[in-house]
Amino acid sequence: MSEITLPSVTTAKGDLWVFGYGSLMWRPGFEFSERVPARLVGEHRALCVYSFVHRGTPEKPGLVLGLDRGGACRGIAFRVAEKDRADVVAYLRAREQVTSVYREVMRSVWLENDARQRVSALAYVVDRGHVQYAGRLSLADQHRHVLQGHGQSGANRDYVTATVKAIEAEGFRDTQLHQLATMLHGDAHAPAPEEDQENR
Repeated sequence: MSEITLPSVTTAKGDLWVFGYGSLMWRPGFEFSERVPARLVGEHRALCVYSFVHRGTPEKPGLVLGLDRGGACRGIAFRVAEKDRADVVAYLRAREQVTSVYREVMRSVWLENDARQRVSALAYVVDRGHVQYAGRLSLADQHRHVLQGHGQSGANRDYVTATVKAIEAEGFRDTQLHQLATMLHGDAHAPAPEEDQENR
């Protein structure tokens, strides 16, 4: 198993930057002092993680985003005050590492503000050796998993739609996610297959 956590993240001095590229963009869930559009080079955003908890189950997995190797990713960098560092890292580990599918890493990100500075940010990168790593799925397979996915955090289609809206709000597009969102929009008036009544 790859490295799961960075012990020094909670004890290091100074403010902490966190890079969000999926649901953290629209629901960070933690206190931050600054929010800046940012770009990470070396990994790209992909629906490459089978969701067994938040947006699916082991029997009917959904799909959530991970940072996978190659390319670049535009997202949001959140600055966390030093006094909140330990609490925020604990929160993120509880949220992101429920099945240890991500590697907790520090990555250089370029802030897209007036200063254009580079900072080191905490990011969650998919562990390619994990059973939940989906790899590169076709758009049709992504669509099928997202339609069936429903977990503790709700419907998988809502996750995709909210992420696309957050990306658009920042003024850019993610071609494959946008294609998937268009397909889901076409399904909007049809019930999800075998959706449980109690989850509506």
